[in-house]
Amino acid sequence: MHNALDPAAVGARAAEILTQVRSHHLWERFTTSSMKYSPCWATYTGMPSISKFDLDTDGQPLLVEAMRALALKAAVFELSGGDEKAAELLLPLPVDDMVHAVLAQHTVMSWIERDLGVLFPHDTDLEDFSYTRGCVTDIYYAAAGWGQQPLRYWLDSHEVNRRIAHLNQLYGSVGIAAGGRSHDIDFDALFAERDPASI
Repeated sequence: MHNALDPAAVGARAAEILTQVRSHHLWERFTTSSMKYSPCWATYTGMPSISKFDLDTDGQPLLVEAMRALALKAAVFELSGGDEKAAELLLPLPVDDMVHAVLAQHTVMSWIERDLGVLFPHDTDLEDFSYTRGCVTDIYYAAAGWGQQPLRYWLDSHEVNRRIAHLNQLYGSVGIAAGGRSHDIDFDALFAERDPASI
C-alpha cells in the first residue's frame, strides 16, 4: 500500500469535487442515463453479495456511493501528482460494480471531467479486491464528512468472498460456473426441441 495522503486534504478535496459534480449542468442527465442503464449492471458477484439485493431500491444508494468513491479517487489522483496506483483505492465489490456502471456513461463523464478539470481514475489492471473495514479508503471517506458508510454496501472483502462462495454453489446448481463467466446451457438444443413458431 502506498503512503497515505493527509486524510483532511483528501476528504476536503473529494467533498469539493462531489459538490461540483452535483452542481454541473449535466448532473441530471448523468443520473437519469445511469438509472436507465440499470438492466446492464447485473453481475453474478459484487451486487448480488448484498443481502436481499433489489436493483430497484439499491440502485440509487449505490450510485451515491460510487460517486463518493470516484470523488475520493479523483482527489487522491490530484493530490498525489497523478499517481494511478495511489488513486486505485480499495473498494468493496458492490461499490466497485457501480463504479463500472457509472463510468459506462463515458461521454457525460468526460464532459464533466473536462469542465471541472478533474480526472476520475479507474484501471481494472490496478484493482485489488481486498477491501477491509478501517483501511485508508474509510479514513478518507470519513474525512470527506459524508457520515457513516452504509455497511449494506461497504462489505469487507472476507464477507463478500464468503457470500460469493455461497452464490457460486447456488449458480452451479443451474449450470452456471466461474462466477457467471461460463455455463453449460445448450440453447440450440433447448430451443430446437420447441416449435419455431412459438419462439
